[in-house]
Amino acid sequence: MTKHRKQGRKSEAQSVAETVDTRQVLMDLVIDAGLQVIERTLSESVRELCGERYGRRSREAPRRWGRQPGELVLGGRRIRVTRPRARQAGKELTIPAYAAFQAADPLHERALEQMLVGVSTRKYRRSLEEFAGLEDWGTSKSAVSRRFVAATAKQLEALQTKRLEGVEWTALMLDGLRFGPHLILVALGIDAGGNKHVLGLWEGATENAALCRALLADLIGRGFPAARHLLVVMDGAKALRKAVDEVFASHALVQRCQAHKQRNVVDLLPKHKQVQVRSAMARAYRADSHESALRQLHDLVRVLSKDHPGAAASLKEGLEETLTVKRLGLDGALERSLATTNPIENLHSVTRAIAGRVKRCPNGDTAMRWVSAAVLEAERGFKRLKGHRAMPKLVIALHDLDTEKKMTALRKAG
Repeated sequence: MTKHRKQGRKSEAQSVAETVDTRQVLMDLVIDAGLQVIERTLSESVRELCGERYGRRSREAPRRWGRQPGELVLGGRRIRVTRPRARQAGKELTIPAYAAFQAADPLHERALEQMLVGVSTRKYRRSLEEFAGLEDWGTSKSAVSRRFVAATAKQLEALQTKRLEGVEWTALMLDGLRFGPHLILVALGIDAGGNKHVLGLWEGATENAALCRALLADLIGRGFPAARHLLVVMDGAKALRKAVDEVFASHALVQRCQAHKQRNVVDLLPKHKQVQVRSAMARAYRADSHESALRQLHDLVRVLSKDHPGAAASLKEGLEETLTVKRLGLDGALERSLATTNPIENLHSVTRAIAGRVKRCPNGDTAMRWVSAAVLEAERGFKRLKGHRAMPKLVIALHDLDTEKKMTALRKAG
């Protein structure tokens, strides 16, 4: 029995070894084929530039000028190749195919992708396929780190300069994200089709009015509308609210996050009261009409005011703004989606999972680069807002408010 087991284990080990060997042989064949294609492409490019080898051409025409060592990217690393040369009138010529291969350098993108999926700079080389007999470099910790910095800096610049005009924006969600000692304010836009877009980031030590104004002013400077009615979904941060009022004035229809409001009220209650009050608030938020919800919440304020005045004051503060979506006539899944900052909170959860791998954050630039890489990675998986088929209701409601404001202004002017 023991002999048969040993033979079985031996055959399994041989099978694994043969599989590994076959895999390595296949990878070597792929790389060899790739190198042959590169060599043929370079030779064809030289032929098109200089004509057939040994062909009769004028002295002024481009000529072959031997070969020299060069480098290209293959399999996530730099490799050495022998590249052809050409000259004309004593000057070195660029081989079009070689220039094209170098211009399409995917190393920055490869390093960024590896970092985002959790591969550390130290382990980057281990994540690549091993190619026998191929001299390569550019996979060290420092090289990968430099590429990651370059790639994230490029991403951040693109995000911070992205133009925002030409889109019918209906809602704006604002929330802060902690990254070490830094606070990153994130703006998420919702268009008329219910699609979500990361609009921008801004870094500061605290969520103060100056930081919030800077972000909003930057959005407007890049084409975000400030003179049309817009639903602005946010938590109860006073600095953020003050900035929204200053920048958007009466055009901002503020929806205070119902989830934040529930937590703020319940945290001020004894445990035996928490479930009851949370359920009462949830019933009010699910009411069929704005008037019914408002009445239920005011009743709850009166009930709490005697024994728990702190919780009552918290509920009363900004109470009507927790019902803005109902006042606009929204209901169902769309109302629930826009009644809280959950869409941006989900973005934050993905960001924390990615950025949480950072062991050291020496400055705000590092924080901004990591957060921008994380939110853009999260944006790749965005789905449309739940209830997006009802978005025309919101669009019509906002347009009606714009029209009403214009008519009021005309009446005053007349």
